[in-house]
Amino acid sequence: MNVEQIKDHLEAYKENDQLFDAAHFLIDTFGLEHENLAGIGFRPELEPNKMLLTTEGPLGEKQMVMIPKNLFDFDLNIVVNMIAHEMLHVRQKAPGNLVEDKNEREFQAYYEMLFHKEFPLVPAVSDFHKKFFGDKALEYYKRMGEKSELQQKYLEQRNEIDNLILAL
Repeated sequence: MNVEQIKDHLEAYKENDQLFDAAHFLIDTFGLEHENLAGIGFRPELEPNKMLLTTEGPLGEKQMVMIPKNLFDFDLNIVVNMIAHEMLHVRQKAPGNLVEDKNEREFQAYYEMLFHKEFPLVPAVSDFHKKFFGDKALEYYKRMGEKSELQQKYLEQRNEIDNLILAL
């Protein structure tokens, strides 16, 4: 399915106020599915030009991805990346896949938004957003603790992010 067809489908969902169906459509279209997803719910909108998605639920249990009602007013590539970020959290919180450290979960999710290794169908974002996501990943990397075991585990990925940001 090409980008214009995807946008047309999303517009039809929006027109019929079927926002959960639109989110599930993107999850299916871009190969983001995971059995640990309990469902999609609404969260309050921040502002008309900002969006925040969250994954909610105890570690090791099914997760709800919470989206704002204005999610589909944003650029498709950003929306897909934001949903992919949360769907990675759904995987990270699943039994057998637990990533207990929040900094590690966030670093992995922002890294994924840059390199799409878990979700190769997810489209790239603008250089502006790549820099933003890269900076966020590095922020969580720093929070892991200077020269900690966790930082050592992700040193190669951190170097990839540094190189990407330098190339922008």
